[in-house]
Order: sequence, then structure tokens, then C-alpha cells
Amino acid sequence: MELQKLSTLTHNDFKDFLDKSFDIQFEPTVTLPAQLVELIALNGYSPLERKPFSIIFRTKQKNEYYPQSTYIIIHPLLGDIPMFLSPKGYDSEGMKYEAVFS
Repeated sequence: MELQKLSTLTHNDFKDFLDKSFDIQFEPTVTLPAQLVELIALNGYSPLERKPFSIIFRTKQKNEYYPQSTYIIIHPLLGDIPMFLSPKGYDSEGMKYEAVFS
């Protein structure tokens, strides 16, 4: 699948996918299902035409997590998107990871 260019992504590219399933490739042999659980418009300046935003995914991980790094987000309509994800912590359903687009 084609890699998506990060600088072209906007808040609107993700709004129809809120609460939908994605996959996150954490390692070449480890891909976990995830759900897009939050989409947040952010205030701030960006040299790009888009406004800053963040997205939060949740995996079913309960006792482990991956450190902040660039991972591949996989979706059949959006393509494969390399994103820098930071672990946000656990909730009752699993581990949350955040990507910020500034």
C-alpha cells in the first residue's frame, strides 16, 4: 500500500474514521489492531496550511506498551501512514497512543 505524506493530512482526513479500526505496525513482525478514539483540534501556529490537531489510538494492550517512536498506521482507505506515536497511558480498555500534527 502507498505511504501517505504527513504534511498533507488534516483533521478532516480522520473525522470519518473516529471510533473505527486501524492497525499499527510496531515492529516488522508485530501489528496490533487499534481504534481511533479521539480527534482533537489544537490551537497554535503552523507553517503549513492545515490547522494543528492530534489523534489518539487505543490498542487492547493491558500490561505492556511500545515507547514513543515512528510506527506505521495501516488503514485500507487512508493507506500506510508513518506516524510518531507517544504512549499516553492505560484506560479501562487498553493502551492509548497519541500522534500530534503541528
